[in-house]
Amino acid sequence: MMRFILPLVIFLALAAFLFKGLSLDPREVPSPLIDKPAPAFILPQLHNPKKQFSPQDMKGKVWMLNVWASWCGSCKDEHPILMDIAQQKIVPVYGLNYKDKREDGLATLRNSGDPYTLVIFDADGKVGFDYGVYGVPETYIIDKQGVIRDKIIGAVTRQNLRERIQPLIEELNKQ
Repeated sequence: MMRFILPLVIFLALAAFLFKGLSLDPREVPSPLIDKPAPAFILPQLHNPKKQFSPQDMKGKVWMLNVWASWCGSCKDEHPILMDIAQQKIVPVYGLNYKDKREDGLATLRNSGDPYTLVIFDADGKVGFDYGVYGVPETYIIDKQGVIRDKIIGAVTRQNLRERIQPLIEELNKQ
């Protein structure tokens, strides 16, 4: 009888860990960059490669960095929501065109509309790597001091816009 107790205890412990793991949302991966300064970079703009952009240009402003690509299906799903954010002027939205071809990114914005205040071109993905991007779309909320305050993995939805992004933007703008 005693020889069955140890395997039973081990089995129950493993079952408890499995049960807990199944209840987690795989899109809620905590980012080590939350509450840390946004990584610095200087990249060319998508529309005008002779002009550059750096997060330093945004000091004193709350802004959103949306990482997207023309080849990304989920980016197409979130596009109407980004258009609404831009139209309602909820927060300036800056795009990071990630591991894409310049002409494909430009064509996507020309055909679908351009919700971005400005789009930066990260052809080789080095800046995306610095931000911890492992799939697009990903969106970062950055405060007036240049600190990342939130990261949304996957497409921005109307629900997380209403329940997560807008309240955070309002709070950060008060500071």
